[in-house]
Amino acid sequence: MESGKLHLMKFHRRWQILSYAEAVLYAVGIVVLFYLVSKNLWVGILSFVVSMVIILVIKKPWKHSLATTGNYIDAHIDEASFSTGLLLQPVDSLSNLAKLQRYKVSEELTKRLGAIQPPNKLKQAVLVTLGLVLLGVVVQKLDLFKSVESVLGNSTNETQIQFIATDSISEKSIIPKIFSQDISVTYPSYTRKGTIVVSNPNIKAIAGATVQWLLEFDNPVQEVYLDRMGELIPLQKGEKGYRIQQVVSESGFYNFKFKNEEGIEFTSDLFSLEAIPDNPPEIEILGLEQYTYFDFSDTKIVELQSAITDDYGIDEAYIIATVSKGSGESVKFREEKLNFKETISKGLKSVKATKTLDLNALKMKLGDELYFYIEAFDEKQPKRNVSRSETYFAVIKDTVSEQFGVEGTLGVDQMPDYFRSQRQLIIDTEKLIKDKPSITSKEFKSRSNELGFDQKALRLKYGQFMGDESEMEEAPAEIESDEQGEGHDHAEDQENILKEYSHDHDGDNEHNLVAAEKAEEAEDPLHDYLHNHDDPEESTLFEESLKTKLRKALNIMWDAELHLRLNEPEKSLPFQYDALTLIQEIKNSARIYVHRIGFDPPPIKEESRLTGKIKDVENYRKNEIKEVENPFEALENAVARLEQLIQQESTFNEANNVLFTAAGNELAQLAIVNPSKYLQILQGLKRIENNTGRTMNNYKFVQKGLLSALPKTPQVPGAKKEYIDEINSLFLKQLEVYD
Repeated sequence: MESGKLHLMKFHRRWQILSYAEAVLYAVGIVVLFYLVSKNLWVGILSFVVSMVIILVIKKPWKHSLATTGNYIDAHIDEASFSTGLLLQPVDSLSNLAKLQRYKVSEELTKRLGAIQPPNKLKQAVLVTLGLVLLGVVVQKLDLFKSVESVLGNSTNETQIQFIATDSISEKSIIPKIFSQDISVTYPSYTRKGTIVVSNPNIKAIAGATVQWLLEFDNPVQEVYLDRMGELIPLQKGEKGYRIQQVVSESGFYNFKFKNEEGIEFTSDLFSLEAIPDNPPEIEILGLEQYTYFDFSDTKIVELQSAITDDYGIDEAYIIATVSKGSGESVKFREEKLNFKETISKGLKSVKATKTLDLNALKMKLGDELYFYIEAFDEKQPKRNVSRSETYFAVIKDTVSEQFGVEGTLGVDQMPDYFRSQRQLIIDTEKLIKDKPSITSKEFKSRSNELGFDQKALRLKYGQFMGDESEMEEAPAEIESDEQGEGHDHAEDQENILKEYSHDHDGDNEHNLVAAEKAEEAEDPLHDYLHNHDDPEESTLFEESLKTKLRKALNIMWDAELHLRLNEPEKSLPFQYDALTLIQEIKNSARIYVHRIGFDPPPIKEESRLTGKIKDVENYRKNEIKEVENPFEALENAVARLEQLIQQESTFNEANNVLFTAAGNELAQLAIVNPSKYLQILQGLKRIENNTGRTMNNYKFVQKGLLSALPKTPQVPGAKKEYIDEINSLFLKQLEVYD
């Protein structure tokens, strides 16, 4: 083989090797970074393989052929005269002139290729690798990714459980120490997370997970217990140490206690065990008004779009649609369960679900109403979480029945149709009370809550009839009727009550009794008998204000819903019956009286008029002194006692242990929701009790923590005290002279 071609092949091989070395350098930097962050060898190996594959795919060193190498040499060596390709061709196929040029190029490459470096970015790769290694060292020193190490179950650099003797011990006593600790968390199967090993004794896990502790001591111990919020649970001794399993049901704190062979008791520090709840699915209905109205000629289709999410996985979701027919308390309804267009696969954490609701396909006619909501379940075991969206309504308007009819008796149909009757709610409530002994407590509470939801929907429907578009976030105040108070405003009661169901009473030609062009000249034949609706004082239409009765009914429905939500259907029934009575009274009010029936206060006796004395008028004020139990008395006393210890006004005594124990119990009740927030404070209290932290710094730390944990004292309104000096007082007096 010619020397020129041989050097060309060596140059080509060198180029490939350098490209692979560059890729390896980048991968080494990445693997060192990931290993230092995770402290896990397998993570490091996986990161090396993945990064190596990605870099090789990007750089493609295998694509450096002899042809591309020749092109590079032609572009960078002038002596090659763009003839390097002649070295790759058979000699027999070349002309004499080409053979001469081939020989010349071969000689030149033999001289020069050995001194030429193939193109590479080794320096850049080295700098990047050093930067990644330095970044990994910094992250490790600062411990920025401690949670990553915990999740990956790293067994190195674990937080050891330290035990402290609660009794005084002699110098010859042997103090047992933890030889090894193994804490594992087994998640419920439906979460698909399996079992993970954690190193931090402060554990956060989903409610229902099982936590297992395995402790090995370097010296013999006896009577090892898990102290969980005052409950002592013994650990089982096995071949590899002491083992215990606990199901995470609620948040709290725990520590370990044991005795050595000499009977000396030891206790560990306090650790938190936080139960993360499995939240029910979240349902969001997109781009749809809560009330949708259709005329007879409209296309009666509702496009339902929803987004359903869950933290661990959705089990199923569907639409509950109810069609109501009829009017008044004789309303009938039909309930159907509808599936979405999309098939909802189990285990999905997020899904977009749609459905086209065709009112004609649901056999709805004029005046019928459809109310629907979405119900979704997650995969929680043993009982699934369920969520229910807000109820949405679709109504086909019955323009005939909604007209305000005037006949000989001036009768009016005051009530619109509605989807569910109060009578049906009473029937369902009585059935629930009857079924209570034969069903579970959870089913009873669920059915009672659903009835409360239906009661809310009925209340909102009547509220809409009143013109109340809001959800009435606060229960309306009790409204007195015309017979109950002197200051009742009839104008307020009647404002817009029949706006959607009556003609315009402000005009003289409200019923088109004469031609339009003569309406102004005509005199209203009922002028002398009907009220003037322009006058707020004369606007009462009914025997008792319809709006007043409706407000009373809504107030009563509030109470009925409240007791249903509180799982007290027996207490809700009387309110439901009262609401039904008022609804029937409103339904039967079919006449407009032609005279004002307002409240006529009794006349004041003439001999009593203007006979009172101002001095006899007393300010109604009632002062009561009530003793309120202080739920944080021990915390406040502990703060005061710590202040004495800080100021060295007294020394620690045994009576203080009782105080600090009570303070710890009160603080633990506050810390149930968020154990990690008060963990260090509780640990400080424990050290004070165990005589291992009776130092000035610990006293100050615990006192500061207790002060921050105490609830804020509400501000009591009072007169603002201001200081006025003598000069300001003289200045004010001088101003009074010129008033």
